[in-house]
Amino acid sequence: MQNDSSKFKKEFINRLIRFSIHTIDFSEKPRKEKISLSVIDQLIRSSTSIGANVVEAKSSSSKKDYIHYFEIALKSANETKYWFVIVREIAARLQAETNHLLKEVIEIANILASGVLTMKGKKGIILHFTLSF
Repeated sequence: MQNDSSKFKKEFINRLIRFSIHTIDFSEKPRKEKISLSVIDQLIRSSTSIGANVVEAKSSSSKKDYIHYFEIALKSANETKYWFVIVREIAARLQAETNHLLKEVIEIANILASGVLTMKGKKGIILHFTLSF
C-alpha cells in the first residue's frame, strides 16, 4: 500500500501531464486567432517545463538539487500564468478556456510554492507577492 505522500506525488505528476496535454491541445486555438507563434511556443515550453522539472527532481543527487528543480518548476508555472494572460487579452473568444487553464496553473504554482517552502523549512511563511489574474 502506498503512503499518502507517495500517492500525492504520483497524482500530482499525472496532473502535470494532463495540464501539459491540455495546454498543447489548447495551443491550436490561439493559432487560429492569429496570435504570434512565439507567444504560443513560449506557452507550450513553459507549461511543459513544469512537469519536466518535477519529474527530473526525482533523480536529484541532493536535497538542495531536489529543491532547485522544484524552484525551476515554480518559475515555469509563473511564466505560464503570464503567457495565458497574454493569450486571454488578445483573444477574447478564448477567455473562458484560458481562464480555466490559468486557474489550474495557479493551483499548480501554489502547490509547488508550498512544497518549496516546506522543503526549505519555511512552511509558516506567508507569500506576500501574489499576482491576481
